[in-house]
Amino acid sequence: MNELDVLRVFCGPDGRHGNTLGVVRDGRAYPDEASRQALAAELGFSETVFVDDPERGLVDIYTPGLRLPFAGHPLVGTAWLLDLEVVNPPAGEVWARDDGEFTWITARAEWAPPRRLQQYASAAAVDALPAPPPGEGWLYAWAWEDEAAGRVRARAFPRRDDGIREDEATGAAALLLTAELGRALNITQGRGSQILTAPGPDATIEVGGRVRFAPHPPHAPQGFTR
Repeated sequence: MNELDVLRVFCGPDGRHGNTLGVVRDGRAYPDEASRQALAAELGFSETVFVDDPERGLVDIYTPGLRLPFAGHPLVGTAWLLDLEVVNPPAGEVWARDDGEFTWITARAEWAPPRRLQQYASAAAVDALPAPPPGEGWLYAWAWEDEAAGRVRARAFPRRDDGIREDEATGAAALLLTAELGRALNITQGRGSQILTAPGPDATIEVGGRVRFAPHPPHAPQGFTR
């Protein structure tokens, strides 16, 4: 039997919310891109990770419709689950650490897929957006809640034809916004998820958040256990 863990990554201070992530601990059960893409589509999570080598942290990341070289919440979640110090997605080597409450990864903004970062006048304006807003292309809508304190309100809309109307917590977009603003951020995204970021040396950025097991995970596909 294959093992599937379902996590929530970037949970809020109360442990709620967070972006759902599926982690297949033994990627050998899905040996090619087609079978992995099919499972990711069946699960319907924002991302699903296949672990190809747990000792080296070698992972493969899929949305319901495409393969990603890098994504924030899958790497944070997998590092937490497997207690990894290094995670290796196709984009490159990602260092990870855990401080007891938050799990952090260190990455580069250029690894993140392109996102349109659009600033709005207020957090209320971000809250008022429909899901998804009209238009095409990946939109990260954000506004300052408290600019002096680095507090940001954000929502994310993939606007892809894969059933994901709104992304609850998006580490890659937080990485890009931090690189653009050049400062540490405390982001509240979606219904109440929390993402922390901090610029580091050599143009790196740390992205961190809380990870929890999903309390009531959806039904697993045939052949899986939890």
